[in-house]
Amino acid sequence: MRDLALQIAGALAIVVAIVHGAIAELQVFPKVHIESRRSLRLLRMVWQASTIDWICIGALLIAAPALGSEIARCWIIAAAVVVYGYAAIGNAVASRGRHVGWCLMGLVVGLSLMGL
Repeated sequence: MRDLALQIAGALAIVVAIVHGAIAELQVFPKVHIESRRSLRLLRMVWQASTIDWICIGALLIAAPALGSEIARCWIIAAAVVVYGYAAIGNAVASRGRHVGWCLMGLVVGLSLMGL
């Protein structure tokens, strides 16, 4: 059950990350008006850096059961809880709870903790 919880958390983490990146490219950045092209590129890269980070953490969550190391498993879960927990709290505060993202990221955190 612990392994399944981690694998579901990892798959959900990857889906959330891909949706996060796609929404940015399809809905956010086309509407943003920033004078400096350089600043727009920087904003886009910073946004998508979190997308890539979240995909990597999702892959680690999926792989954790196969690593055969409880220490590695705990560190992967700890990293996922910190990264997704921070993002969930930030999303909930910024959107005043009106965005589904914090719920999904919170679910990743919960499933990850179930994998301990």
